[in-house]
Amino acid sequence: MRRRRVTLLAGGVGGAKMAEGFAALADVELTVIGNVADDEAFHGLWVSPDIDTVTYTLAGLINRDQGWGVADEAGRALEVLKTLGEDTWMFLGDRDFGLHIHRTARRARGERPSVIARDVARAFGVEAEIVLPTDDRVQTKVETDAGWIGFQDYFVRQQCAPEVKALRYDGIEAARPTPEALAALAGADLIVIAPSNPLVSIRPILGIPGIAEAVKQAAAPVVAVSPLIAGRVVKGPADRMMAALGHRVDAVGIAEIYAGLAGSLVIDEADAALAGGVRAAGPEPVIRPTLMTDLAGKRRLAGEILALCPEPVA
Repeated sequence: MRRRRVTLLAGGVGGAKMAEGFAALADVELTVIGNVADDEAFHGLWVSPDIDTVTYTLAGLINRDQGWGVADEAGRALEVLKTLGEDTWMFLGDRDFGLHIHRTARRARGERPSVIARDVARAFGVEAEIVLPTDDRVQTKVETDAGWIGFQDYFVRQQCAPEVKALRYDGIEAARPTPEALAALAGADLIVIAPSNPLVSIRPILGIPGIAEAVKQAAAPVVAVSPLIAGRVVKGPADRMMAALGHRVDAVGIAEIYAGLAGSLVIDEADAALAGGVRAAGPEPVIRPTLMTDLAGKRRLAGEILALCPEPVA
């Protein structure tokens, strides 16, 4: 029997952990559709944080302590830039700079970002397919009391401190989905929405014209995983963002966001009492331990999600 084709919509550390769990299952053929709306230029180089986090994680190169960047990294190039008067609030390690130089040079030659991402993953020995939802530029902007700022400014430079008034995704209305993303959704045996920030990691993927429609039209079951446990996020600003933008900050709030899209929502055991509210919002609740602290935990959760998928036909 063939391996089951899993298409994972993912962004951030939670998405990378979920990807690592599925990649560890021998009977899975994994495709990751990653978020590109966090991308931004720094020091003349195009940086793609979420795609790189997934790539480094699946390649075994990730800095485990912080969940992003390359392990055993140095910052000498950044020290030189700082000496020369450059603003260096966005940390980019020396080996990380190599990837950004490569990506930027190929983009300048007119190559498709999707092809570049695929080639980078293969060069690093990643077996899973890493797919971009669009080759067009989409960028998340955050409205604060000081006005609109880029997501990396909010997330890294200001450490998520400003209150979020609104979000927008510049360029998303005109963006075109990649054929690779549409094919991965149409051909999947299981579509999984990772426990990523639903507002700034998943919504920029689903908001690209044609992507949400492809998810809804896919024959595969769609399972979302809540990034919240007992009303709190494991990592990142999702809970604060949801509260600031008027969403209920618990598993029911996640169910409301994915209603009409996901048939099931995996929620943590700590949120078992919310199962009725999740069901009333639309998705069928699936109660499992969702905290992924090591590879065994990631593999276990991925296996339990995979068990929700019917066996594929030969």
